[in-house]
Amino acid sequence: MSDPTFEFRRAITRRPSASIVEGLRAQDIGTPDLDRMQQAHTAYVAALKRTGADVTELAPLEDFPDAVFVEDTTLCLPQGAILMHPGAPSRVGEVAEMATTVRGLYEDVRQIQGPGHIEGGDILVTAREILVGRSDRTDAAGVAELAEIAAEWGHSVREVFTPPGVLHFKTDCSLMDGETILATKRLDASGCFKGYRVLHVAEGEEPAANAIRFNNLVLMAAGFPRTAEMLNTAGYEVVEIDNTECAKLDGGMSCLSLRF
Repeated sequence: MSDPTFEFRRAITRRPSASIVEGLRAQDIGTPDLDRMQQAHTAYVAALKRTGADVTELAPLEDFPDAVFVEDTTLCLPQGAILMHPGAPSRVGEVAEMATTVRGLYEDVRQIQGPGHIEGGDILVTAREILVGRSDRTDAAGVAELAEIAAEWGHSVREVFTPPGVLHFKTDCSLMDGETILATKRLDASGCFKGYRVLHVAEGEEPAANAIRFNNLVLMAAGFPRTAEMLNTAGYEVVEIDNTECAKLDGGMSCLSLRF
C-alpha cells in the first residue's frame, strides 16, 4: 500500500525570478545570487524527476519576489487542494497565480477565505493527522478554517506552536515517513511530536531540519554533514542540494515544491 505522506507522482515548482533579490527575509544575511539559485533549482527539479515524478515547472513571476516558494500557496491532499491565505501581504497575490495550475490538476479545490491567515510552510501532514504550527504567518483563525475544510475530507488538524524567531513550523521539522519526523531539539522539546519517532538534526545544523522525503529520496540542504550521515545510517537515501541562496530568504527544501 502506498504512503500518501511521501509517495508522490507529481510536483509543481516555479523558477526563481530576477526580483528574488527583493524577497522577504527575517534578517539580512546577504543578497541572493540569482545564477547560483537557478543552478540549485535545476538540481532540485532533476532530483524530483529522478524518482519518476512528473514535475510541472512554472515560469518566474517578476511581480512576486518570493513566488519560488510555492509550498506556501497551497496544501495538496489526496482528496483535493486547499489554496492558502498568506500572512505576508506581499505574497497574497501568489495564490491567484497558482490557482489556475492547481485547478487544472485537481477536481476539488477549496480556498481559505480569511480573515485568518495560513501558509503551507506551517503545515506538516503525517500518516495520522495534519499538524499546523501557529507562527507570524499563520494565526488561529487560519488554522480553524483549514480544520473545517480538512474535516470534510476525513483529516484531523492539530494546532501546535512554532518556536519564537522561527519563520515557519517546517523550518524546524520535516517528514521522513508517515511516522518519522526529522526535527530540531528545540521544536521536539515542545512535546508536539509525542508518539512519533523523532530524529534530531545535529547540534549547530538546525537548518537541515527543513528537508523533504520524496519517494525514495530525502532532499536536504548541503553543508550539514552530521545530519546527512545520521539519515544515511538510518536507511534514507539522501540527496544534498545547495540551499545557500534560498536560506538568505528563510527558504528551504520543502518551500520549493508542491507535492502530490
